[in-house]
Amino acid sequence: MSSRSDIVDGKDAFCAKSGLVYSEVLGWVDLGHAKGEDIIKLLYKMDVGEHQPKERYTLTYSQSMYKSSKSYFGAGAHIRWQIKRGRTLEQRYSIVLAMMMITAVNFEAMQDSVPFSWVTDSGFSAEDLVSDLLGFYRVVRPMDYFHSLQLVSQQEALKRWDFYGPVGNYKNKLFRPLLFPDPAKDRHAMPVYGTLPKFMMAITPFDEFHTDIVKVITNDGAHANLFTPPDPEFE
Repeated sequence: MSSRSDIVDGKDAFCAKSGLVYSEVLGWVDLGHAKGEDIIKLLYKMDVGEHQPKERYTLTYSQSMYKSSKSYFGAGAHIRWQIKRGRTLEQRYSIVLAMMMITAVNFEAMQDSVPFSWVTDSGFSAEDLVSDLLGFYRVVRPMDYFHSLQLVSQQEALKRWDFYGPVGNYKNKLFRPLLFPDPAKDRHAMPVYGTLPKFMMAITPFDEFHTDIVKVITNDGAHANLFTPPDPEFE
């Protein structure tokens, strides 16, 4: 759940490990989501699977949230597929993108449902899905994208927040930017969908389920832990 105090200056985005910035291209961006650490882990799991002797290997991807600490309470969504060994690098990227997109939507839907929605506005918050997608491309096509995303200063970002209100009030169920136009240019401005930059449309999520490349074990798994550490499969 993003708050006003999370907002940082756009010029610090590349080095920041967390925080919220505003982009004229992508709208609000959660820098934690945009790190892509989950994508790095999933690609590593694929690489391990590709180098083992079995014809197929099982791949699990998850997104989780925790209360206080991981060992106190956690809940999340996961996906589990069997992959036929021998995937090219581009196929791996396509598979990973599909797994992330499916799980991200399921996880946001979980956060947006009772009882989670009683305590958080995070479900489908305007910045979540597009930040996940940015994190994916920062890993598979690494470069400093922030220069092209037209990030604004902290002061300007705070003005957007104060005019429109908390980003969690605006729901975005699409992998598309939800933009918040500069209210100084139009005092009647309203949020509007933008278009993804080309670099964030370069890879097509895997959809060849009619082949034997992927066998779906589950597309809508859920997990939780209470007073115990989370299952390592979902970390």
